[in-house]
Amino acid sequence: MAHSAGYRYADAQAGHHHAYLLPTVFKALDALALPAGEQRLFELGCGNGSVAQVLSQRGWEVTGVDPSVEGIAQAKAAFPELKLDNGSAYDDLVGRYGRFPVVLSLEVVEHVYAPRDYAKKVFDLLGRGGVVIISTPYHGYWKNLALALTGKMDAHFTALWDHGHIKFWSMRTLGELLREAGFVDIRFVRVGRVPALAKSMVAIAQKP
Repeated sequence: MAHSAGYRYADAQAGHHHAYLLPTVFKALDALALPAGEQRLFELGCGNGSVAQVLSQRGWEVTGVDPSVEGIAQAKAAFPELKLDNGSAYDDLVGRYGRFPVVLSLEVVEHVYAPRDYAKKVFDLLGRGGVVIISTPYHGYWKNLALALTGKMDAHFTALWDHGHIKFWSMRTLGELLREAGFVDIRFVRVGRVPALAKSMVAIAQKP
C-alpha cells in the first residue's frame, strides 16, 4: 500500500527514513506491553519487508501487504519466513487476514488516492482496543515557511516524482481523518530534526 505498483525497490534494505521513524515506533509498541502471544501486527504498506523483518526480530508476528510487485518479490527473497503478500487498503484484508491488536503504516497515507477508504480499512483491521501507528511527512506553518523562504518548495512537494506523494498532511487534517474513521486518543510525535521543522510525524490512535 505504501506505493503504486510501479514504485521501484532495488533491494530489501531499510530506507533512510526508518532511522528517525523506528525509534518512535518501537517506543509506542513497547508501551502497549502486550503479552508475547498477542504481539501480532499488520503492516499496511510493508514495501520490501525491511521493517517487518526488524519487528519480527523484536518478537512481533508480522503480516503485511503492499501493491508493489517488485517490493514483495524482494521481501519474499530476503525474508521468506515472513507473511508478506501483494495487496492494498482497497482489498478485503479483514476477510483475508482477520483482525490485529496493532496496525502499522509508515509513509503510506501521503500516497493514497482515497484516504477515507484507507482509514476505514485500518479501523476495520483492528480488534477492539487496538492501536494504529501511522507516519507521514510533517507539514506545519514554520516548516512550510522555511521551505518557501529557501526555495525548496518544488523539491519538497515532488510534483515530478512518478507514483510520489499526492496528499500533504498536517496534524490537524490527519487527526480529522482518524476521528472521522472512529479513532480516539489520537496523539502525534514529530520526528527528524527539531519539532518545528520535523521530517515526519507519527500518529498513534486507538479503536474504542
